[in-house]
Amino acid sequence: MEAEQKKRVVVVGGGIAGANTVRALENYADVTLIDPKEYFEIPWAKLRCTVEPKFGERSMFLHSEYLKKATLIMSAVTGATQDAVITASGKQVKYDYLVLATGTPYAGPPSKAQRIKHYQADNQKIKNAKTVLIIGGGPTGVELAGEIAVDFPEKKVILLHSGSRLLEFVGEKASRKTLAWLNAKNVKVHLNERIDLKSISETTISFTTTSGKTIIADCHFVCIGKKSGSSWIKDSVFEYAMDERGQLKVDSNLRVEGTTNVFAAGDIINVKELKQGMCAQKHAQVVADNIKKLSKDPNHTKLSTYKASPDIAMVSLGRNIAVGQFPFGTFCGRLPGMLKSKDLFVGPTRKGFGLKS
Repeated sequence: MEAEQKKRVVVVGGGIAGANTVRALENYADVTLIDPKEYFEIPWAKLRCTVEPKFGERSMFLHSEYLKKATLIMSAVTGATQDAVITASGKQVKYDYLVLATGTPYAGPPSKAQRIKHYQADNQKIKNAKTVLIIGGGPTGVELAGEIAVDFPEKKVILLHSGSRLLEFVGEKASRKTLAWLNAKNVKVHLNERIDLKSISETTISFTTTSGKTIIADCHFVCIGKKSGSSWIKDSVFEYAMDERGQLKVDSNLRVEGTTNVFAAGDIINVKELKQGMCAQKHAQVVADNIKKLSKDPNHTKLSTYKASPDIAMVSLGRNIAVGQFPFGTFCGRLPGMLKSKDLFVGPTRKGFGLKS
């Protein structure tokens, strides 16, 4: 296919879904990635970087390191029309096919060096503290508690969660095993407790829960769930496809409802499954395959379909242990830890992007 005949594919968002889509298509189309940062970050490795900032040297890499032919535009996106994406500077980027993969809102710095400094600052905050408060008992809060408890066993760690059990997105057995492990590591867990986040700041050391309990901590981390990174879509022609949670409605081919050339992937779509990287990678495969097929034949009738993934989850508990929920059972210990916790899949992920592990 001659270069001038290649279809223009614009991918918005450089996370798991977006980056994998770009990598799969850059040899077949004229691909442009639009992302507000210069680097790709492996999302499930972020918490290890908090206790070991140098880990970020491997878990983050520049888009330019894996992109061979695609064009990178470093910018936020403010809207989209039927044939173009509008960047923060007002630039219109034309497309034949569009992939929306903005995941969850990103508020981090644009450069890798700045991101590592951010982790170094968090790491120093932990080192200087005697007591660390973690607000939120989902996977992020639990994994952070585990990382700190293992790497800084002398610290007092308090985990506060608004729900009746930890990790409510998985089964009760996984929750019980996780709580037992945290208790064994002297992590103090408070369930059914909330803190008004509007009432605290970075320097707050005294926290009052909604039940009136007072918690004293030298530093804190807020680890509550994030909404979909779709607010910009409200100013686009695809606003009609957003559901009440801000997620995009897609068909079985992962095309945005009511379109033939616009796809969506990752945490932004309304497929009923756990929001995790493994699923986003599968979304990217389906999207890339369908764009290849449609580029050859716009009337292609045998497009690839996506089926929601089963509820498989692994949550790291420090460097060697993990709790894993699989269709055949729930396990907590070194076996699931061997699968995830030691390297957090960083090596295989880097290899998948054509980089040294």
